[in-house]
Amino acid sequence: MMKQSLLFAFLTLATFASGQNTFDWDGKYKLQLSDFQSPSTQIGNTTIYSLHAGSCIDFAYYMTSAEFMFTKNFNSKVSCTFNREAASLVAPDSATAFELLAFARYEFDLCELYARKLRKQIFEEKGAFSDPSFFKPLFDENQEELNERHTLAGRESDLGRNKEILAELHREVLKEIEQLSDFCKDCKPPKKKSKK
Repeated sequence: MMKQSLLFAFLTLATFASGQNTFDWDGKYKLQLSDFQSPSTQIGNTTIYSLHAGSCIDFAYYMTSAEFMFTKNFNSKVSCTFNREAASLVAPDSATAFELLAFARYEFDLCELYARKLRKQIFEEKGAFSDPSFFKPLFDENQEELNERHTLAGRESDLGRNKEILAELHREVLKEIEQLSDFCKDCKPPKKKSKK
């Protein structure tokens, strides 16, 4: 009997190539200005400000058809990463740079929140006879929601320049991350209790 192999990969918000300087979200590390290693990063000698944080959600798995059929927990297959080489920050002065950095920290946590939401959706909707392509609409819907929330936060906080609004938005995201504690990358979600 021949085993069929399945390969499913999604990459968003940043292009991933092997050898790039990326790391996973862990809830402990706080982004620093030194993490913005794109050649376009510039602080001073400019009148504009912009931010391209290197945060992204990656989803990839490789397994046989039989493994896929019996796998319910895909938490480890969904990653929230930061790519230093893709991250750029442009600011007229150091004060603005630190405000943009605060927004990048928010964005990295927001990506982890949506990684957890995706892990939860996959866990709840994956059945033994699910087609491998069932992930795509879940992933696309998740990315749309993430992009909308990111855009709204950027507008409301002026990319972090309004510190009070950004702090409130960030507290909400951290609270939601905690509420989805069963869906961290290394977590094993609890089995649903059968109804008697």
